[in-house]
Amino acid sequence: MTAALSIRAARKAFGGLVAVNDVSFEVKQGELLGLIGPNGSGKTTMLNLISGALPPTAGEILLDGRRISGLPAHAIARQGVSRTFQLVRVLPSLDAEENVMSGAVFGHVRLWGEDARRVARVMLDRVGLGERAHMPVAAMTYIDQKRVELARALAANPRVLLLDEWLAGLNPSELQIGISLIDELRHEGRTIVMVEHVMDAIRSLCDRCVVMSSGRMIAEGGVAETLSDPEVVRAYLGDDDA
Repeated sequence: MTAALSIRAARKAFGGLVAVNDVSFEVKQGELLGLIGPNGSGKTTMLNLISGALPPTAGEILLDGRRISGLPAHAIARQGVSRTFQLVRVLPSLDAEENVMSGAVFGHVRLWGEDARRVARVMLDRVGLGERAHMPVAAMTYIDQKRVELARALAANPRVLLLDEWLAGLNPSELQIGISLIDELRHEGRTIVMVEHVMDAIRSLCDRCVVMSSGRMIAEGGVAETLSDPEVVRAYLGDDDA
């Protein structure tokens, strides 16, 4: 069976700095893959390569067997890749419903008018913001802006959903709500790549992990075995503590 997402020797260099160094992995249909590693390891750069925010220097990325690397971000979104961002990106002059409608309009399903509005309302309910549909996002709390961003990504009905530290900055009760929401999405059969530092979430949600360090992939496999890999422990803790 064709992988939902295939990364083949992806490389991204910024001058002499190699942020992603010949990384290869696949994501199966319906799988939740954790992309983890210490700060500066290249995880967000990898999501930027997949989503088209950055073009790869070398290598290729395939969605359902079709090459998407090198396409602009809006074209990759049309192909079926949606994402959230490490630093929340909402449209501050619009309300929550209008923000989410933009995901339906510019995603690969291409809904318009009342169809886009209906999907937006469903997705806002999905993330617990149904009663705040007409609140300006600029007046919302950080967690609610994150929910709007997730609802916008889901409104596109993506083939692959990229979550870049979506759980970061949440208090303990919000964190449990967030983990439950991602778990529900997983059980709907969605294909998800999740960059995350919250290890409780990685352990409870992910089917597999890919670990990056200094731009390289240093481990891949089941969650428990990957997190106990000595090279992974060294990457997180340093040689003195490993």
